Amino acid sequence: MRVTALGANSMPQTQSQPEPWWRGAVIYQVYPRSYCDSNGDGVGDLNGLAERLDHIASLGVDGVWISPFFKSPMADFGYDVSDYCEVDPLFGTLADFDRVVEKARGLGLKILIDQVFSHTSDEHAWFQDSRSSRSNPRSDWYVWADAKPDGSPPNNWQSVFGGPAWTWDARRGQYYLHNFLSSQPQLNLHRPDVQSAILDVMRFWLERGVDGVRLDAVSFMMHDPELKDNPPRECTARRRTRPFDFQEHLYNQSQPEIVDFLKRLKEVGDGYGSSYMVAEVDREHSDAEMKAFTQGEDMLQSAYGFTFLYADDLTPALVKRAMEEWPGHAGEGWPSWTFSNHDAPRAVSRWAKGRDPKAFADLTVLLLMCLRGNVFIYQGEELGLPQAEVPFERLQDPEAIANWPLTLGRDGARTPLPWQSDKAHAGFGPSEPWLPLSNAHVDLAVDRQEADETSTLHHTRRAVALRKRFEALRTGRIDFLNSSDDILAFTRGEGAAAVLCVFNLGHQDAAFRAPDGWQIVQTLNGADTASTTLEPLQGYIAKRA
Repeated sequence: MRVTALGANSMPQTQSQPEPWWRGAVIYQVYPRSYCDSNGDGVGDLNGLAERLDHIASLGVDGVWISPFFKSPMADFGYDVSDYCEVDPLFGTLADFDRVVEKARGLGLKILIDQVFSHTSDEHAWFQDSRSSRSNPRSDWYVWADAKPDGSPPNNWQSVFGGPAWTWDARRGQYYLHNFLSSQPQLNLHRPDVQSAILDVMRFWLERGVDGVRLDAVSFMMHDPELKDNPPRECTARRRTRPFDFQEHLYNQSQPEIVDFLKRLKEVGDGYGSSYMVAEVDREHSDAEMKAFTQGEDMLQSAYGFTFLYADDLTPALVKRAMEEWPGHAGEGWPSWTFSNHDAPRAVSRWAKGRDPKAFADLTVLLLMCLRGNVFIYQGEELGLPQAEVPFERLQDPEAIANWPLTLGRDGARTPLPWQSDKAHAGFGPSEPWLPLSNAHVDLAVDRQEADETSTLHHTRRAVALRKRFEALRTGRIDFLNSSDDILAFTRGEGAAAVLCVFNLGHQDAAFRAPDGWQIVQTLNGADTASTTLEPLQGYIAKRA
């Protein structure tokens, strides 16, 4: 079989400059509401995270990203912040957060927090001041606009969660902008004083010991000041379930001024050593923005989009297309990848499509560890959890409730983590949890998988260890090999240090014969290393012989 390299995806490394800790890192995402409930109120908390932090460390990951735990009315479960510098009592106290940081240090884990700088809660003191009059010092800290002559909103912008992106406020006699819920008013980050206030928030947490920040909804940080109408989007094969899907979002997001603000954020982070910042870019065509946000030394270290999170299928073409968007040119930023998170249905349920769910979970874990860039493991992914089914009467997600039953919503990816199969509520806590536990998840509880060396949990530990063992898997270039439509085959690194990665992502047996000179170091789902055929979901990792 002829083997051809299809792309070189990194610049040669120099011996004189060691890679920073975050480059090629594996980071575990914690959704704290659903990780561990320490006080019996049905909601996970910071003390529960501290109690179970050893589980994360046992995976061998480099760091932990904690989704929002800040003071909030919880209309969007913490992504509606009412005080950036306070812990919500639901999750504990600042002292509890300090204990998480201290324990993480002892376990060799970095701590990342989730910051939402595009909007706040309408209960934030800044918004309360802003809405009180048109003349107070914070009057322009949010995006306000007059009604049209007929009383309708200033333009046609639509909210992600459905309906117009404008809500009338009688106090000011104006509309305010909200790209999400009406209780999440949009900050006016065009104003230098608003930017300065946000930079102070960054300093508060960096001084408290965090090692990095995941920046939520970066594309929404700024709007077009002229408030021009968005043009309609041409009919697409993708199903449209919200008014938001009918527009090209040229003016309510992705404004060029975002780049300069991110530079200011990065400058603050640089003042605290090796602080790591990663931007979430939630946009259909996110690659250009991901690059703009990470291009050059004065920009963020990394960014990730929804390339895999919203993909209908996991195919070699998808992986190749995603990797080749980052060819490693001089000055180019560093990508991050994830297959699951709190905003998307779990990968096993999206992609297995009738194939063995455990075998598929094991494949996705190993493949993720082989990708060039940083990678995020979403809590429960190390257990191979499928999407949970949450009945309508138990739904909490406002998007799912509004669009039922046309979207799967986010609750099914946010249900509590199962710890002990024989305990009430699978050991998550002593009381009924805020979202119901799935029976299918109880069968995959941590204690059961600890007792089974063939489990996805043990497989995840081996996969992370493999990435750490071979520097090529963390930071090396990536070159794709010619193969069939179902076979994904590529090398990482160069020369004697190179690693070969082969996966059958299809539904049928597929032929593949590795070139000479390779020695198998790990097989996947019972692959026969002597055979030239891989069954569905089989694969292997090899090093130079």
